[in-house]
Amino acid sequence: MESNSNEAFMRKAIAWAQKGKETNGGGAFGAVIVKDGAIIAEGHNQVGKNTDCTQHAELGMIQEACKKLSNKSLEGCILYTSCEPCLMCLGATRWAELQMVYYGASAADAKDAGYIYSDLFYNSHTGKRHVEFNLKQLLREEAVAVWKN
Repeated sequence: MESNSNEAFMRKAIAWAQKGKETNGGGAFGAVIVKDGAIIAEGHNQVGKNTDCTQHAELGMIQEACKKLSNKSLEGCILYTSCEPCLMCLGATRWAELQMVYYGASAADAKDAGYIYSDLFYNSHTGKRHVEFNLKQLLREEAVAVWKN
């Protein structure tokens, strides 16, 4: 998949983050899952709406994609998420066997915006985490802008 496609899907995840920010019960985090160039799941954080602390955008879209594909494995799928996944969502990406995870804002950006992860996360080695979970940052400034406007 070429860079323009990756940027287009990331912009879609960022747009979902903006929509989540503007939605009662939503959250300013968005995610899109793509397989073979087609979107199979997209949406935003639903923690407030569902009163369920596990309904981060990434987790919700992994659940939706698994249902659509009737498979617990999302091998061959790519996740685009507006922010670097937390520990819970990172674990889900591993179990889902995603091919790649592109993220916009970093965990440090999230912390600066008031979304605080755990000390365990911040104390882990960023480079090793990015390699192990196949994470790559894309369109950081556009993703961070959602929290600023």
